[in-house]
Amino acid sequence: MSNHYLIFYLLLLPFFLNGQQLEHQIQSVHEELRTLKQQEAVLYRRLEDLKLSKIQRDLRQVGLPTDDYIMHQAMALSYSEPHEQARWVAHIILPDIIEGQISRTNDFRVDPMVATGTAVEEDYFLKFQQADNTTGYDGFGYDRGHLAPSADFRWSETALSESYYYSNMSPQVADFNRGAWADLESTIRGYLFQHPETQLYVVTGGILRDGLPVIERSVNSVSIPEYFFKVVMDLNARRGIGFILPNNRIDYPLESYAVSIDEVEARTGLDFFNLLPVDVQAGIESRFDKSQWVPEVSAGDVDPLYPPDLPRGHFNSVQAKQYMGSGEEIIVCGTVVSTRYSRSGNLWLNLDKKYPNHIFSVYIRKEDLVNFPFEGDQYWLNEEVCFRGQVQNMNGVPTIRIEKEEQASLYKD
Repeated sequence: MSNHYLIFYLLLLPFFLNGQQLEHQIQSVHEELRTLKQQEAVLYRRLEDLKLSKIQRDLRQVGLPTDDYIMHQAMALSYSEPHEQARWVAHIILPDIIEGQISRTNDFRVDPMVATGTAVEEDYFLKFQQADNTTGYDGFGYDRGHLAPSADFRWSETALSESYYYSNMSPQVADFNRGAWADLESTIRGYLFQHPETQLYVVTGGILRDGLPVIERSVNSVSIPEYFFKVVMDLNARRGIGFILPNNRIDYPLESYAVSIDEVEARTGLDFFNLLPVDVQAGIESRFDKSQWVPEVSAGDVDPLYPPDLPRGHFNSVQAKQYMGSGEEIIVCGTVVSTRYSRSGNLWLNLDKKYPNHIFSVYIRKEDLVNFPFEGDQYWLNEEVCFRGQVQNMNGVPTIRIEKEEQASLYKD
């Protein structure tokens, strides 16, 4: 090697060494990050296990409805062998669901902890291979309705997977499961978005009794509940509420089915939260305030008028839908909870539920407003009023158009 090459090599040597050191340092940092991620994963698993253990402890501490129960990691249940479903399922919704991102697993399976065996897939439908090698389904007419909903566990893979045990399923009419029942579950979860400092105790089930119909083609003769219940308690705030809903399509607002926990106990024969101090239990179970649980109520929505209380030939805001497009003139009564003028100057009134979640509307064209010797947007607001006319279909909402004052009257006059 000539002196020139040697000198050149010696001059570049520090740069080569420095480059190798940088690459080594970069690789070292990558390894440290991998180690930290592994340690983080271990810590998250430990944290999940601790939270699951706390759920089990807390469920036991408030008192489960009966003594014959199975305790899973994230829920407890009492299985009714004659009906092939749980009599009740108890779980806790943690504030962790606010940030939880675990997706549905759909791993429906037999519950290994039920000694007598649970319902199976063939209790709800049959699968078969079609000519094009795709899978076909022969359904028996009912959804596999979750009692403890999977979305309540989206913070934990373990808990969410457990929710797919057949011991947590009950036959539900599709319109019910995907409609009012899903709305109820979402409403309860929504409570935690407004109160992220607490956790909710929830017990759910079908109201089981002798003589219930069964799924005819079900291999285990699974009973079909006529009603489902759900009770919810915020122990920190010392408040609770119950719901009893019929297992069919529901047109009435969710709050119409709210009851006290005491009433659910009377209907089911179950004793919820029975280890709480007597005074605490009594206070939570005997009273309920819909506005604390259903945002629409706190915003001003009200229950439709009770049909048996209405005079003959009068209907509430839900019943009016049956006459939509019939051409028949009827009288519809309800509470005017919101009013608004459209851009064209027409006046719109909404009964029982506010716009844009309205279930029945009344409108007066701009040119007809002169027939009303008062400001209709304020005169009827928060009053129970009856409107007479033909029920039209306005974008799926039953609506009556009135042209003169004589078509409206205060309900109690």
